[in-house]
Amino acid sequence: MKLAAGTLVIRNGQIVDGTGAPPVADGVVVAQNGRVTFAGSVGQAPEIPPDARQIDALGGTIMPGLVEAHYHPTYFNVADLADLDIKYPVEYVTLLAAANAKLALECGYTAARSGGSLHNIDVWLKRAIENDIHLGPRLAASGREICGSGGLMDWNPDYLQLGMQGLILLVNGPDEARAATRKLVKDGVEWIKTYPTGDAASDHADHHSLCMTFEEMAAVVSEAHNYKTKVTGHCRANEGIKNALRAGFDTLEHGTFMDAEALDLLMKRNTPVVPALQFELASVEHGPDFGMSQKVVDGHQETLDAGCESARMILRAGGRIGLGGDYGFAWNPHGDYAKEISFFVNYVGFTPLEAIRCATLTGAEIMGRADEFGTLAPGKLADVLVVDGDVIADIRLLEDRRRFVAVVQGGVVKAGRLATAA
Repeated sequence: MKLAAGTLVIRNGQIVDGTGAPPVADGVVVAQNGRVTFAGSVGQAPEIPPDARQIDALGGTIMPGLVEAHYHPTYFNVADLADLDIKYPVEYVTLLAAANAKLALECGYTAARSGGSLHNIDVWLKRAIENDIHLGPRLAASGREICGSGGLMDWNPDYLQLGMQGLILLVNGPDEARAATRKLVKDGVEWIKTYPTGDAASDHADHHSLCMTFEEMAAVVSEAHNYKTKVTGHCRANEGIKNALRAGFDTLEHGTFMDAEALDLLMKRNTPVVPALQFELASVEHGPDFGMSQKVVDGHQETLDAGCESARMILRAGGRIGLGGDYGFAWNPHGDYAKEISFFVNYVGFTPLEAIRCATLTGAEIMGRADEFGTLAPGKLADVLVVDGDVIADIRLLEDRRRFVAVVQGGVVKAGRLATAA
């Protein structure tokens, strides 16, 4: 991805730098050749070259670009299971993924970690974005996912004889888990996504059930780490959480039903968690409109309540939480990503600064790129979101793309009012 040449100055706004530190009033961000050289108060700013490009923040907020930490680029208005694996051909899913990537950038997300992708689309989508062929967030690819046979993701009846190779690799035992991992590494993924536990939406593998054995999980981790690839997993059931931590998972998705022992394991390993809880609220509030049964809605309510408490436990203990998750369902569509941030402020009880840190710095840490982006600091890529308004006073401003003065990636204005005007 090309970086802008010359000097860019973003001024006339408060700086929220992504570290959780208090905002800096009347701040200035200076970038040279696509990297931040200064971020601080106007009184301490260096001399600005007369030919510098300037962005007026209109008295609003200057902050790091957001990081979506659980991104499904190939999901599109999923209303039932068939939408995930057999409804569309790969060619159309690729086009949908490209549209979703552009939308994520327009929503202020300058980086994203895939939480699973049909076929191998996110690997190639990443290449297209990095080569400036298509607009989108800086992407960490995950490709297809791994689940034990008969688990959450193995939903097609055997009598239909439908393959699911485009969505999931089904495994039985550690040898097959190793083989699946090797296949995904060969495909070029950076993250191996697994399904250690079930979910409320499943008829046969609910949110308290296990979908992989510890031996299968440990085999995935051993093989992935051998190839310098990271592992994450859909972990709701408490025992599945502990299995994942003992196996050496690099992150947990959801971490829903967490007890004190699981929290202790988590903290000892400093493992980040991506709770993805706005999806649960959306399922409870809007799922019935799309035919979701009361049993499933009740399961999502249980997941919502337990997930919120687990997130509070992690925050109080000093753990790391990334934000994002499961957008692309009909009741939780792409484009609503920042609702996750508002949810953690207004529903879970995080402060705006805590939630923004989760959605910037911690997301960058999860991607293994905190030295490149996630905060506004000298040396970092100039990935910046400029918002017309005070996001600390009203976190929901981040949900409104119309309030974005500019979405800047590597010093280049890619989205927002200024991009539209250009």
